[in-house]
Amino acid sequence: MTTFFHTAEQREYILETVGLSKEFRGFVAINQVDLKVRKGTIHALIGPNGAGKTTVFNLLTRFLKETAGAIIYKGRDITHSRADSIARLGIVRSFQISSVFPHLTVRENVRVALQRKHGMDMHFWRPARELNRLNREADALLDEVGLESFVNLQAVELSYGRKRALEIATTLALDPELMLLDEPTQGMGHEDVGRIADLIRKVAANRTILMVEHNLDVVANLSHWITVLQRGEVLAEGSYDEVSGNPQVIEAYMGTAHG
Repeated sequence: MTTFFHTAEQREYILETVGLSKEFRGFVAINQVDLKVRKGTIHALIGPNGAGKTTVFNLLTRFLKETAGAIIYKGRDITHSRADSIARLGIVRSFQISSVFPHLTVRENVRVALQRKHGMDMHFWRPARELNRLNREADALLDEVGLESFVNLQAVELSYGRKRALEIATTLALDPELMLLDEPTQGMGHEDVGRIADLIRKVAANRTILMVEHNLDVVANLSHWITVLQRGEVLAEGSYDEVSGNPQVIEAYMGTAHG
């Protein structure tokens, strides 16, 4: 792999894209996106529907192959890395739709993720006592996300907000350095939004988070830096105060979000 970073300033960025572009049969979905995510921050990627936010996530995690550009992670070019190698590098993603196993218990869901971490993916046929050694580690993660009292409940019985908390626990089980959260508060009521926002702030204490989020209150309260996309291009970047006062952003995004 090619090493790109040399200066101390450049090493501050855990993730960078250079001219990242994606074309679908003549339609340019992402056009020359330069993204810099500073290590140890919560970085929000926002924009109106169709701006290309999820496409960027799909490119970063190699669910899609770029048409042009480069992806740099911790100073190394990962543009041609396979999707299954991305998590091993420390980049782990959640999705817009909760992806927990509904008929496994809360603890079992986290244990599945831990099996992957420990190289036990294909050990489902092993006696339960051999997998029970993961319980302590699973329970510690559930305690971190506030689900310690739900360990034996089936995931299907959880509220939507707590399912998202469980998904974050399974993400944490893979020891991510960079967490990509795709619409973590989508579809939630006010109470659940507050709970998940607090959880994101908590788990970001020793990690970097890049999140796509429509809830501007969450973005304002959590984000250190914001990149605004419009029609697949970077429209603006900066703090919430900077981007929310940008007339182009107000027209393209803020106005849409508030009416």
